Amino acid sequence: MIELDGLTRRYGRTTAVDDLTLTVRPGHVTGFLGPNGAGKSTTLRMVLGLTEPSSGTATVGGFRFRDLPRGLRHVGALLDAGDVHGGRSARAHLAALARSNGIGVGRVDEVLGRVGLDSVADRRIGRFSLGMRQRLGIAAALLGDPPVLLFDEPFNGLDPEGVRWVRKLFRRLAAEGRTVFVSSHLMSEMEHCVDRLVVIGRGRLIAEESLAEFAARAGRPEVAVRTADPASLVTALAAEGATVRSDPDGTLTVTGVTAERIGELALGLRTPLHELTTRTASLEDAFMALTAADVEYTAGEGR
Repeated sequence: MIELDGLTRRYGRTTAVDDLTLTVRPGHVTGFLGPNGAGKSTTLRMVLGLTEPSSGTATVGGFRFRDLPRGLRHVGALLDAGDVHGGRSARAHLAALARSNGIGVGRVDEVLGRVGLDSVADRRIGRFSLGMRQRLGIAAALLGDPPVLLFDEPFNGLDPEGVRWVRKLFRRLAAEGRTVFVSSHLMSEMEHCVDRLVVIGRGRLIAEESLAEFAARAGRPEVAVRTADPASLVTALAAEGATVRSDPDGTLTVTGVTAERIGELALGLRTPLHELTTRTASLEDAFMALTAADVEYTAGEGR
């Protein structure tokens, strides 16, 4: 479990992280979202003891990371896939980490196989693609079999197969009872792999809740309906207090009434339905709506 209590980091007059208090619990994949400059990377670095807080605390399992002996046995992290010695082989890189953390060298081959790098284990890292470096970074995070894992932009450079593999890996790690904390700007990928969300803006906490609860912030769900007799159904929906929009392709977009109720009305009218689909807001829609006031850099429309 990761616990932040009043965590704050200032750089002169700039406050990068502002009185952040939250708990990241085990058994979930928790997404960490925020606009550029929101303080996500600074927060992760404070959790790992790489940046000293101006005030407040960041603990893992009740301890500061720097006070944990053999840190990789407690926390595994991928912050920057490029921050490795390009002249070393993947095997040598992981072996050095294993020795410094009291981890048996046999574990090196285990994690290389788990991330799909066993066939290039003796190749120099400088010849790796970004996707291969990401896999190596994940291997390093898994090396100590830790209960807590942090990942910053883990999807960068991965091909579709790699992205799917990472999604499944995160879910499996959470199912094993681990704490999995993932920061990324790729909303579509986060939507597919996280259970809960922590959202910050300008260093302050905006939301800490389930994915479904966060998505619901973007507005009421809509129901798409296609029917052989739209006029009769529209009249019935209006009587229920629903709002109906007729789209050019003939689809009715309905708010204010559930899909179940629409089905009941159509049945009463003996009107066949060709489509009845509930559309909920996407994670991206909810994120943009909630963080609009906290975006530090915005681009103008092209002319």
